[in-house]
Amino acid sequence: MSFPASSPLSSDGITVRLATVADASAIAAIYNHEVENTTATFDLVPRTLADQEAWLSARSGAFSAIVAVNREGQVLGFGSLSPYKERAAYRTSVEDSVYVDRSLARRGLGRLIVEHLLDIAENSGFHAVFARIEASGMASRALHEKCGFRLVGVETEVGRKFNRWLDVAVMECLLHERPR
Repeated sequence: MSFPASSPLSSDGITVRLATVADASAIAAIYNHEVENTTATFDLVPRTLADQEAWLSARSGAFSAIVAVNREGQVLGFGSLSPYKERAAYRTSVEDSVYVDRSLARRGLGRLIVEHLLDIAENSGFHAVFARIEASGMASRALHEKCGFRLVGVETEVGRKFNRWLDVAVMECLLHERPR
């Protein structure tokens, strides 16, 4: 299945396109802020540039990473789809990941990225997209809800970061029920 490699998504000159290895430094900066300062990711160790380049190089097809960039080409946020589970029966489901530069929060970038990921998932023949969000991450939960996800469960005390137990809210979007 193919999907657009690039699409303009707003009058502000923001474009979502496939990420390249050249985006690794900017992606790592956004991601590592979350690793070091928030519970948006359960990673505990920041990614090196080599780690981020390897991560990008390993992604392809429906599992490619995408970036939101401004007119100048600056990476403002990124997202990706990953297999939901390893067993064969889960192959019709994927999990999304979305990160936006914190200084640009609440400007619609996350929604642009999530909607693009949902388009990719749908065009790639997937049936369901899951989001696993640290349960107190109400902004991320609200973003996903606006994009057609619903809460399907909460896993309690499944992670530990910053010396505290963390719960995970599991949200699901069935692509055939997705709002347009």
